[in-house]
Amino acid sequence: MIVCVCNNVSDRKIRQAVENGATTLFELRAQLNVGTCCGKCHSCAKEVLRDALTNSTTEQAMVMCGALAA
Repeated sequence: MIVCVCNNVSDRKIRQAVENGATTLFELRAQLNVGTCCGKCHSCAKEVLRDALTNSTTEQAMVMCGALAA
């Protein structure tokens, strides 16, 4: 889904940025220009970021516990 129409940023791009180390909305703005035009996407981008960080943390914990094959 497109999160930022102004800069054509999808939720997939945000999730990829998180996989590459982004952890804040400031970092997403720097990498993807999300939320730099009209700002209407700010809350949605923040929600996708939060979800991606939660999923990333959960997957990392499962790998460390041996629940997932690396």
